[in-house]
Amino acid sequence: MSRPDQASYMLRAAASDVGRLYKGQLLDLLDVQEGHTVLDAGCGPGADLPALAQRVGGTGTVIGVDRDPAMLGQARERTRQSPRVEIREGDVLDLPVGPGTVDRAKIDRVLMHVEDPATALAQLHRVTRPGARVGLAEPDWDTLIVDAEDLETSRAFTRYTTTEAVRHATVGRGLPRLAEQAGFGVETVLATTPVFRDVEEADHTLGLGRNMEAAVAAGYVDRERGRRWFTGLSQGTFFASFTLVTVICSR
Repeated sequence: MSRPDQASYMLRAAASDVGRLYKGQLLDLLDVQEGHTVLDAGCGPGADLPALAQRVGGTGTVIGVDRDPAMLGQARERTRQSPRVEIREGDVLDLPVGPGTVDRAKIDRVLMHVEDPATALAQLHRVTRPGARVGLAEPDWDTLIVDAEDLETSRAFTRYTTTEAVRHATVGRGLPRLAEQAGFGVETVLATTPVFRDVEEADHTLGLGRNMEAAVAAGYVDRERGRRWFTGLSQGTFFASFTLVTVICSR
Protein backbone atom coordinates (compact mmCIF):
# COMPACT_ATOMS: atom_id res chain seq x y z
CA MET A 1 0.00 0.00 0.00
CA SER A 2 1.68 3.22 -1.15
CA ARG A 3 2.03 6.31 1.05
CA PRO A 4 -0.33 9.14 0.00
CA ASP A 5 1.00 12.38 -1.42
CA GLN A 6 2.26 14.28 1.61
CA ALA A 7 0.66 17.62 0.74
CA SER A 8 -2.72 15.99 0.12
CA TYR A 9 -2.37 14.07 3.37
CA MET A 10 -1.67 17.25 5.34
CA LEU A 11 -4.52 19.21 3.76
CA ARG A 12 -7.04 16.45 4.33
CA ALA A 13 -5.93 16.06 7.94
CA ALA A 14 -6.22 19.82 8.49
CA ALA A 15 -9.75 19.85 7.05
CA SER A 16 -10.96 16.92 9.16
CA ASP A 17 -13.06 17.41 12.28
CA VAL A 18 -10.03 16.56 14.41
CA GLY A 19 -7.78 18.95 12.47
CA ARG A 20 -10.19 21.88 12.56
CA LEU A 21 -10.77 21.47 16.29
CA TYR A 22 -7.17 21.45 17.49
CA LYS A 23 -5.93 23.99 14.93
CA GLY A 24 -8.71 26.42 15.83
CA GLN A 25 -7.86 25.98 19.50
CA LEU A 26 -4.16 26.56 18.82
CA LEU A 27 -4.80 29.76 16.85
CA ASP A 28 -7.19 31.11 19.48
CA LEU A 29 -4.65 30.52 22.25
CA LEU A 30 -1.90 32.07 20.14
CA ASP A 31 -3.91 35.32 20.25
CA VAL A 32 -2.77 36.76 16.93
CA GLN A 33 -3.59 40.47 16.68
CA GLU A 34 -3.83 42.87 13.76
CA GLY A 35 -0.40 44.19 12.85
CA HIS A 36 1.51 41.21 14.23
CA THR A 37 4.31 39.45 12.41
CA VAL A 38 3.49 35.74 12.60
CA LEU A 39 5.72 32.80 11.69
CA ASP A 40 4.42 29.39 10.61
CA ALA A 41 7.55 27.23 10.88
CA GLY A 42 7.18 24.14 8.71
CA CYS A 43 4.08 25.51 6.99
CA GLY A 44 3.80 22.66 4.47
CA PRO A 45 1.24 23.39 1.75
CA GLY A 46 -0.02 26.40 3.69
CA ALA A 47 -3.19 25.03 5.27
CA ASP A 48 -3.04 27.53 8.16
CA LEU A 49 -1.67 30.56 6.32
CA PRO A 50 -5.02 32.05 5.14
CA ALA A 51 -6.42 31.97 8.69
CA LEU A 52 -3.29 33.63 10.03
CA ALA A 53 -3.39 36.26 7.28
CA GLN A 54 -6.97 37.10 8.18
CA ARG A 55 -5.99 37.63 11.80
CA VAL A 56 -3.03 39.95 11.14
CA GLY A 57 -5.19 42.18 8.96
CA GLY A 58 -3.87 44.70 6.46
CA THR A 59 -0.91 45.83 8.56
CA GLY A 60 0.56 42.55 9.74
CA THR A 61 2.75 39.94 8.08
CA VAL A 62 2.59 36.16 7.94
CA ILE A 63 5.79 34.26 7.13
CA GLY A 64 5.51 30.64 6.01
CA VAL A 65 8.73 28.62 6.02
CA ASP A 66 9.26 25.13 4.64
CA ARG A 67 12.17 23.30 3.06
CA ASP A 68 10.13 21.41 0.44
CA PRO A 69 9.78 23.37 -2.85
CA ALA A 70 6.66 21.42 -3.82
CA MET A 71 4.99 22.32 -0.50
CA LEU A 72 6.01 25.95 -0.95
CA GLY A 73 4.50 26.00 -4.43
CA GLN A 74 1.14 24.94 -3.01
CA ALA A 75 1.46 27.44 -0.15
CA ARG A 76 2.09 30.26 -2.64
CA GLU A 77 -0.91 29.23 -4.70
CA ARG A 78 -3.10 29.02 -1.61
CA THR A 79 -2.12 32.54 -0.51
CA ARG A 80 -1.77 34.35 -3.84
CA GLN A 81 -4.70 36.59 -2.91
CA SER A 82 -3.08 37.45 0.44
CA PRO A 83 -0.43 40.17 -0.05
CA ARG A 84 0.54 40.05 3.62
CA VAL A 85 1.89 36.49 3.34
CA GLU A 86 5.56 35.82 2.60
CA ILE A 87 6.68 32.31 1.62
CA ARG A 88 10.32 31.49 2.31
CA GLU A 89 12.29 28.34 1.58
CA GLY A 90 14.26 27.19 4.59
CA ASP A 91 14.67 24.68 7.39
CA VAL A 92 13.15 24.97 10.87
CA LEU A 93 16.63 24.11 12.17
CA ASP A 94 18.00 27.28 10.52
CA LEU A 95 15.09 29.66 10.04
CA PRO A 96 15.48 32.32 7.31
CA VAL A 97 14.07 34.95 9.67
CA GLY A 98 15.83 37.83 11.40
CA PRO A 99 16.43 37.69 15.16
CA GLY A 100 13.78 39.26 17.36
CA THR A 101 11.38 40.08 14.52
CA VAL A 102 8.37 37.83 15.21
CA ASP A 103 5.39 38.52 17.52
CA ARG A 104 3.75 35.11 17.22
CA ALA A 105 5.05 31.75 16.00
CA LYS A 106 3.67 28.26 15.63
CA ILE A 107 5.10 24.86 14.81
CA ASP A 108 2.53 22.12 14.29
CA ARG A 109 3.32 18.40 13.97
CA VAL A 110 6.83 19.15 12.70
CA LEU A 111 9.07 18.47 15.70
CA MET A 112 8.26 14.76 15.58
CA HIS A 113 10.01 14.59 12.19
CA VAL A 114 13.04 16.91 12.50
CA GLU A 115 16.52 15.72 13.38
CA ASP A 116 16.77 17.82 16.54
CA PRO A 117 13.62 19.31 18.13
CA ALA A 118 15.69 21.30 20.65
CA THR A 119 17.48 23.14 17.83
CA ALA A 120 14.15 23.98 16.18
CA LEU A 121 12.87 25.48 19.45
CA ALA A 122 16.12 27.40 19.90
CA GLN A 123 15.53 28.88 16.44
CA LEU A 124 12.01 29.94 17.44
CA HIS A 125 13.48 31.61 20.52
CA ARG A 126 16.03 33.44 18.36
CA VAL A 127 13.51 34.91 15.92
CA THR A 128 10.82 35.93 18.44
CA ARG A 129 10.66 39.26 20.26
CA PRO A 130 10.54 39.57 24.06
CA GLY A 131 6.89 39.16 25.00
CA ALA A 132 6.14 37.05 21.92
CA ARG A 133 3.87 34.03 22.16
CA VAL A 134 4.65 30.64 20.59
CA GLY A 135 2.29 27.72 19.95
CA LEU A 136 3.48 24.12 19.72
CA ALA A 137 1.38 21.07 18.84
CA GLU A 138 2.64 17.49 18.62
CA PRO A 139 1.18 13.98 19.06
CA ASP A 140 2.35 11.44 21.59
CA TRP A 141 2.22 8.27 19.51
CA ASP A 142 2.96 6.08 22.53
CA THR A 143 -0.69 6.67 23.45
CA LEU A 144 -2.03 5.37 20.12
CA ILE A 145 -4.76 2.77 20.63
CA VAL A 146 -6.74 0.85 18.02
CA ASP A 147 -9.59 -1.28 19.29
CA ALA A 148 -9.51 -4.83 17.92
CA GLU A 149 -10.21 -8.30 19.27
CA ASP A 150 -6.55 -9.11 18.62
CA LEU A 151 -5.12 -6.81 21.29
CA GLU A 152 -1.55 -8.02 20.88
CA THR A 153 -1.53 -7.05 17.20
CA SER A 154 -2.88 -3.59 18.05
CA ARG A 155 -0.06 -3.24 20.57
CA ALA A 156 2.45 -4.37 17.95
CA PHE A 157 1.06 -1.76 15.55
CA THR A 158 1.67 0.95 18.15
CA ARG A 159 5.18 -0.39 18.84
CA TYR A 160 5.99 -0.23 15.14
CA THR A 161 4.62 3.32 14.90
CA THR A 162 6.67 4.57 17.84
CA THR A 163 9.84 2.64 17.02
CA GLU A 164 10.04 2.81 13.23
CA ALA A 165 7.46 5.11 11.64
CA VAL A 166 7.98 8.35 13.59
CA ARG A 167 11.40 9.77 14.45
CA HIS A 168 10.40 11.41 17.76
CA ALA A 169 7.20 9.58 18.60
CA THR A 170 6.84 10.91 22.16
CA VAL A 171 7.90 14.52 21.60
CA GLY A 172 4.38 15.68 22.47
CA ARG A 173 4.74 14.81 26.15
CA GLY A 174 8.14 16.54 26.22
CA LEU A 175 7.00 19.88 24.79
CA PRO A 176 6.76 21.77 28.12
CA ARG A 177 10.23 20.60 29.17
CA LEU A 178 11.78 21.32 25.78
CA ALA A 179 10.14 24.75 25.62
CA GLU A 180 11.55 25.71 29.04
CA GLN A 181 14.98 24.43 28.09
CA ALA A 182 14.85 26.68 25.00
CA GLY A 183 14.20 29.70 27.21
CA PHE A 184 10.43 30.03 26.93
CA GLY A 185 7.96 30.38 29.76
CA VAL A 186 5.22 27.76 29.58
CA GLU A 187 1.74 29.29 29.94
CA THR A 188 -0.72 26.61 28.85
CA VAL A 189 -0.49 22.84 28.40
CA LEU A 190 -3.43 20.98 26.90
CA ALA A 191 -3.70 17.25 26.24
CA THR A 192 -6.57 16.39 23.94
CA THR A 193 -7.67 13.03 22.60
CA PRO A 194 -8.63 12.94 18.91
CA VAL A 195 -11.14 10.14 18.46
CA PHE A 196 -11.76 8.22 15.25
CA ARG A 197 -14.96 6.26 14.74
CA ASP A 198 -14.62 5.93 10.97
CA VAL A 199 -12.14 3.35 9.65
CA GLU A 200 -11.44 5.21 6.40
CA GLU A 201 -10.62 8.46 8.18
CA ALA A 202 -8.47 6.65 10.72
CA ASP A 203 -6.70 4.76 7.93
CA HIS A 204 -5.87 8.06 6.24
CA THR A 205 -4.64 9.81 9.38
CA LEU A 206 -3.01 6.91 11.22
CA GLY A 207 -1.86 4.83 8.26
CA LEU A 208 -3.53 1.66 9.51
CA GLY A 209 -3.09 -0.28 6.28
CA ARG A 210 0.29 0.96 5.09
CA ASN A 211 1.88 0.90 8.54
CA MET A 212 0.57 -2.60 9.22
CA GLU A 213 2.15 -3.74 5.96
CA ALA A 214 5.40 -2.13 7.06
CA ALA A 215 5.09 -3.67 10.53
CA VAL A 216 4.71 -7.10 8.93
CA ALA A 217 7.73 -6.51 6.70
CA ALA A 218 9.77 -5.40 9.73
CA GLY A 219 8.82 -8.51 11.69
CA TYR A 220 6.56 -6.90 14.29
CA VAL A 221 3.51 -8.92 13.22
CA ASP A 222 2.90 -12.20 11.41
CA ARG A 223 1.60 -11.52 7.88
CA GLU A 224 -1.64 -13.49 8.16
CA ARG A 225 -2.34 -12.09 11.61
CA GLY A 226 -1.76 -8.54 10.34
CA ARG A 227 -4.10 -9.14 7.39
CA ARG A 228 -6.85 -10.43 9.67
CA TRP A 229 -6.36 -7.48 12.05
CA PHE A 230 -6.73 -4.86 9.33
CA THR A 231 -9.65 -6.64 7.65
CA GLY A 232 -11.45 -7.03 10.95
CA LEU A 233 -11.35 -3.31 11.77
CA SER A 234 -14.14 -2.52 9.31
CA GLN A 235 -16.39 -5.41 10.37
CA GLY A 236 -17.75 -3.94 13.59
CA THR A 237 -17.81 -0.81 15.72
CA PHE A 238 -14.53 1.00 15.21
CA PHE A 239 -12.57 3.13 17.67
CA ALA A 240 -9.04 4.56 17.69
CA SER A 241 -7.41 7.49 19.45
CA PHE A 242 -4.15 9.09 20.55
CA THR A 243 -3.06 12.09 22.64
CA LEU A 244 -2.24 15.45 21.08
CA VAL A 245 -0.35 17.94 23.23
CA THR A 246 -0.66 21.69 22.67
CA VAL A 247 1.64 24.10 24.50
CA ILE A 248 1.47 27.89 24.52
CA CYS A 249 4.60 29.59 25.76
CA SER A 250 5.98 33.12 26.02
CA ARG A 251 9.33 34.58 25.09
